[in-house]
Amino acid sequence: MLSNPQSKYRPAPAVHWPDRHWPSRSLTQAPIWLSTDLRDGNQALFEPMNAARKQRLFDQLVAVGLREIELGFPAASQIDFDFVRHLVERDLIPPQVMPMVMTPARAELVERTVASLRGARRATIHLYNATAPAWRRLVFGLSVAEVMALVREHVELVRRLTEAQPETEWVLQYSPETFCMTELEVSLEACATAIEAWGAGPGRPMVINLPTTVEVATPNVFADQIEWMDRHLPRREHLVLSVHPHNDRGTGVACAELALLAGAQRVEGCLFGNGERSGNVDLVTLALNLYAQGVHPGLDFSDIAAVARVVEDCTALPIHPRHPYVGDLVFTAFSGSHQDAIKKGLAAQADGAPWEVPYLPIDPKDLGRSYDSVIRVNSQSGKGGIAYLLEREHGLVMPRRMQVEFSAVVQRHADASEAEVNAAQLWALFQQTYLTPQINGEPLVYRHHRVAQAESGWTIEIDLLVDGQAQRRRGEGASLLHAVLDALAPGVRLDSHAASPGSGWAIVELAAPGVAGTRFGAGQHADAATASVLAVLSAAARLGALSSSTAQFASLT
Repeated sequence: MLSNPQSKYRPAPAVHWPDRHWPSRSLTQAPIWLSTDLRDGNQALFEPMNAARKQRLFDQLVAVGLREIELGFPAASQIDFDFVRHLVERDLIPPQVMPMVMTPARAELVERTVASLRGARRATIHLYNATAPAWRRLVFGLSVAEVMALVREHVELVRRLTEAQPETEWVLQYSPETFCMTELEVSLEACATAIEAWGAGPGRPMVINLPTTVEVATPNVFADQIEWMDRHLPRREHLVLSVHPHNDRGTGVACAELALLAGAQRVEGCLFGNGERSGNVDLVTLALNLYAQGVHPGLDFSDIAAVARVVEDCTALPIHPRHPYVGDLVFTAFSGSHQDAIKKGLAAQADGAPWEVPYLPIDPKDLGRSYDSVIRVNSQSGKGGIAYLLEREHGLVMPRRMQVEFSAVVQRHADASEAEVNAAQLWALFQQTYLTPQINGEPLVYRHHRVAQAESGWTIEIDLLVDGQAQRRRGEGASLLHAVLDALAPGVRLDSHAASPGSGWAIVELAAPGVAGTRFGAGQHADAATASVLAVLSAAARLGALSSSTAQFASLT
């Protein structure tokens, strides 16, 4: 390896544009969306889609609300040509959808491309040629003047061929491929040449598409390039200014967002960022980012998981579990502090109020996702997440000190297993800790109880099974709980008691002489008094304050 490999590279030149406006603008509306999943996305697959998979993906693109869809590269692929003909001949393109096909500036390919759309209601022909210095010099050996002649010649060819098919409403899209690496003056000249040759104006719509064919600069440089073009293009009012970002630097979404601030009106990309090299811009991420700005994206991702499954099946490319908005783990928190903040935020969120839940930029329910996987537990988790899961699954509201106590139990288990603790395992740990009391290692089972109340206080008799043997315990006290304590664990102090009749849970906290700290106990029963008896039994057993001796328990005959 070279000691200074950076010396091989030159930074992309900045745009000297002191009059830029985009930094002070905000996104206030959704752009026009164009999906290139069936073309750019398909070209990037290990195994390109067959006709059936293309049809299924096309139907999904229509279903989410995309109104401009690039169908393929019919001049380069017989499958693509046949697929376009299939859609046109069987009238499978909805009237509201504008289909697009792509062709390089080569006469025979332009002719075949236009032929693929014969009989369509309307269509966009996407013509492109590379304009950057390295391509002009190394790939094509063309001067700037020769590049302009190439553009004019092929736009005029498209015009002649499409005017020969007046039954179709035609739109031209021109892309100076490698725009982001082309001198702005050269890009402008190429676009102006195409605009003039097509005769863009009233009744002759045109799209100027400016791609980051290979992403080489920071997003602000691309925004400067877009704003410069936006303010210099001729016949601007008759044009739709489009961008086609790639993701080589990992900033395709940022490039697209800043380009929209800079004057772009349309974005081309793939649903989940499929595409050559590092992918095209991710339309799902870009669209759903708008929600956090209070802007509806104009696309329906209310069942994002179903969309993801179709795309995965059609492309055979898995979606990363941390992919924004759709990944299986993207709305999942394992960190204890995050879980605690999310739990409190969800509890405080009122219906109809502005969304304000820490760590969740948008409501998962808006994407058809539930809160079931928002909080999950592993060795990194804390008391808040554990408490949230038990409350959600079982209606159990634990006091804070009980959360601390039980989280230590879960932490030991997670450390030992080195794995996630799912909801079922968490419940099993809770049952083992609080709902299966023992005396000296032997199971202790509650059977029933009887109470009597008099002016002097409460009397209770509790029937239990200790290691299979029936025993009865009697106690008295100023309250029911004190009578229960007298029956089960004399001398033990009640520190706290919480009952939730709606869920049937009772929680008690007990302290015993000679035992450091306190212990919690839990009980659940439709009868609130029984739930409290079970909770005291649980906590007393955990304190070791119960005894199986005949002095403590009277055997039943």
